[in-house]
Amino acid sequence: MTSIWKRANPQLRHLAVYEPGKPIEETARELGVNPDAIIKLASNENALGPSADALRAMRNAIESAQLYPDGGGGYLRDALAERLKLRRENIILGNGSNEIIELVAHAFLNRGEEVVTPQYSFIAYKLIAQLFDARTIESKTGNFQPDLEALLNAITPTTKIVFIANPNNPTGSLIARQTIDNFMARLPDEVITVLDEAYFEFLNDPPDSLRYVREGRDVVVLRTFSKIYGLASLRVGYGVARPELIEVLQKTRQPFNVNGIGQVAAIAALADTKHLQESKRLVDVGRAYLEEQFRRMQLKFNPSAGNFVFVNVGDGPAVFKKLLGMKIIVRPLPGYNLPEWLRITVGTMDQNKKCIAALKEILR
Repeated sequence: MTSIWKRANPQLRHLAVYEPGKPIEETARELGVNPDAIIKLASNENALGPSADALRAMRNAIESAQLYPDGGGGYLRDALAERLKLRRENIILGNGSNEIIELVAHAFLNRGEEVVTPQYSFIAYKLIAQLFDARTIESKTGNFQPDLEALLNAITPTTKIVFIANPNNPTGSLIARQTIDNFMARLPDEVITVLDEAYFEFLNDPPDSLRYVREGRDVVVLRTFSKIYGLASLRVGYGVARPELIEVLQKTRQPFNVNGIGQVAAIAALADTKHLQESKRLVDVGRAYLEEQFRRMQLKFNPSAGNFVFVNVGDGPAVFKKLLGMKIIVRPLPGYNLPEWLRITVGTMDQNKKCIAALKEILR
């Protein structure tokens, strides 16, 4: 029988599959231990879990699990619009903010065209471009800090979308407000800009990227309930843009793309500001601890604005495997061509200390 690959779209043959952080359950099976013994610091999840209000909302919503969800997500979009001082028409919901990256590509990216993004940006941008048989141009960075001047210079007449993550995953780098303003002022009007702000709520003085939306620019701002809100398993993200741009994206969205339990949990989580503050405080203290320990260990790291730290351990895959044997999951970065580096999520202080103790033992 002829291989099915001869009939599949040719760009799929060499498309890499996105590899998330190693699951707790898989690691527990491999090590023959109880899952509760595993510390996962690999996927930038909230170590506190969801808010109690969100948990109650989920339990209540399960009673109606036989019903289809609100396809347009009206109540959640209204709650977000009120919080952001915008309108429902400015917001689209996604199965995680990752889905909205794909919706933007469906709407604006054709075969042979280009997306431009800084080097070492979130790998999903490149994978989505390849899925649509488009090229990815990666502009150079200096010391892991995105160079938006180089990004501008990388734009060509075939560039359709620019992706900028702020803070960036996996490096943790933050682009200053004035730098983004200067970039936006010089960006060609025909280019769609996606500002990925998955870690926005961890910032002390966040840039006002929504003002580009209010000004009517062709900008899509991405945010998520997966990180600080602790709802990663429910897959709820959202994009913010001018109404006409949102109308275009809605045409590409599958019906019922965000489940009903996720919608009600997100509404409850959005209202629980105390849990959000506690989550940020845990990350601020834990990140400072990890970075100070890395200084003492004389390990090079990139100062982070997210809930993770990007650190050079010499041989990332080898250290990852040794930590795995000690029941600690972190994130190696060979897919980013960063074999010396690990990304370590900020956990509880007890988890952070166990991770540092294990690293010291491995690197001694």
